[in-house]
Amino acid sequence: MTDQTAPSTLTDGFHLVIEALKLNNISTMFGVVGIPITDLARLSQAEGMRFISFRHEQPAGYAAAITGYLTKTPGVCLTTSAPGFLNGLVAAANANTNGFPMILISGSSNRAIVDLQQGDYEELDQMNAAKPFVKAAYRIDRPEDIGTGVARAIRTAVSGRPGVVYLDLPAAVLSATVDVQVGQASLVKVVDAAAPQRPTDEAIERAVSLLAAAKRPLILLGKGAAYAQADTAIRDLVEKTGIPFLPMSMAKGLLLDGHPLSAASARSLALAQADVVLLVGARLNWMLAHGKAPQWSPTVKFIQIEANPSEFDSNRPIAAPVPGDIAESVKALNAAVASKGVKADPAWLAELNAKREQNVAKMTARLEKVTDPMNFFTALNVIKGVLEGRDYYLVNEGANTLDVTRNVIDMKLPRRRLDPGSWGTMGVGLGYAIGAAVTTGKPIVAIEGDSAFGFSGMEMETICRYKLPVVVIVFNNGGIYRGDDVNRGNGTDPGVTRLDASAHYEKIIEAFGGAGYDAQKPADLKQALETALASGKPAMINCVIDPHVGTESGHLSKLNPQSAVKAGTATSTTKAAK
Repeated sequence: MTDQTAPSTLTDGFHLVIEALKLNNISTMFGVVGIPITDLARLSQAEGMRFISFRHEQPAGYAAAITGYLTKTPGVCLTTSAPGFLNGLVAAANANTNGFPMILISGSSNRAIVDLQQGDYEELDQMNAAKPFVKAAYRIDRPEDIGTGVARAIRTAVSGRPGVVYLDLPAAVLSATVDVQVGQASLVKVVDAAAPQRPTDEAIERAVSLLAAAKRPLILLGKGAAYAQADTAIRDLVEKTGIPFLPMSMAKGLLLDGHPLSAASARSLALAQADVVLLVGARLNWMLAHGKAPQWSPTVKFIQIEANPSEFDSNRPIAAPVPGDIAESVKALNAAVASKGVKADPAWLAELNAKREQNVAKMTARLEKVTDPMNFFTALNVIKGVLEGRDYYLVNEGANTLDVTRNVIDMKLPRRRLDPGSWGTMGVGLGYAIGAAVTTGKPIVAIEGDSAFGFSGMEMETICRYKLPVVVIVFNNGGIYRGDDVNRGNGTDPGVTRLDASAHYEKIIEAFGGAGYDAQKPADLKQALETALASGKPAMINCVIDPHVGTESGHLSKLNPQSAVKAGTATSTTKAAK
């Protein structure tokens, strides 16, 4: 008889994936289970990993992405094949654009059938489909290669400019068995995955010479500066030189928003008048008008710290490129500027400060004006007061909701503001909130536009199922941008940007056992938020906003073309032909 108690001498692909991840200190996966990866999720729990099971792969991918951003270790999203993979790929593409390290792992169908397009279950050549949207894509065809595949994915995701790696796992590889000792020997512990890239002395000297000669220097901090976790070095560079700084949205908190050298409240003046700009973890993309006039001086000179040299000169000539990682580069700059005595001109600081005081006074007046019904400023002034002094992470998305919140809610710590980033992607909110809550254990406040919330609203169930300390505030103005759009034709359908202003979003969380609040007045909002935060439990606030307030496309109106021909007056090509 066979001894049923004897230890197995075999392992399989399922267990090797889990062991490879654990060996590299990855202890959490986000995803949606199904064919062929359900057992991988089950076994990961059995082996001590945490698997956060979502209702849709896209927010699961967003959770993995923001985990990578917060920890500098790849967040892992696990999906099923074909449609599940494609759902996750949207989040992966967004993470790759933002430079967040992430690994998307998807089960896939039988290679022999897929390659001949014979019609397998959820047939798709997933690896080649992923390639245009990620930093790298690999397929593992043998269980004994799983260790190498996971190691390559980790190293690729975090080295140089961080990004996303797609890892394709055919069902046959997951279930295939190998000898335990062979399997164990195949695992790889990644050593120094993101080795420091130090800039050359010549690059630092060139950059410092430009700063020393500048009359109106500016340091511009992007989310890459926050990701680098070089907080002290960046703060030292600003404060020792006295050069004003301008933080991009997710770089808020690297220095206090109220810091005397912050140019955030004088942004337009700072960009238009700066003669030398040091870009730290920022790209001259659409969010910075590509570095071009009229937003920028046509003669401005740029210094750019960048791990990916191909980024230099992408929009404007970079006078002083600094190839290297941010932490090492800023440390080197600190040493060099100290020896050269680089200091900002007091006249430049005074000019910025005068504009800042003027704009702060205007903002204060807008915040102090109480409206009925509430507008964005009235509501955010209440929220700002409640959040003051608390330890929390802020997730923020929408159009006007995003734009106004960014300007009103100050950040005092780095990496605490999480928003759509480079693509301006709507729908990231609840995935980011879940990822941040699981990763940090801190309270999360997600301020959502009603349209943005709708992209992933079902994840309220996920928040409740895992009992996460997430408070979601939906700014309900009944529409995309605003709630008073009208049908331009003769039909009875609502206008194309109109949503249901009478919706009670708080009822959604009540269906899953969470606490819901309806806030029609400032006092309602204040009490609801204070109660929700004190509970430390899932909560949701339906914050009713005047449907007549809000700007079409928020701050991006110029990017949204409008027809010059009035509705109903245009002549179609077909009619013209007659």
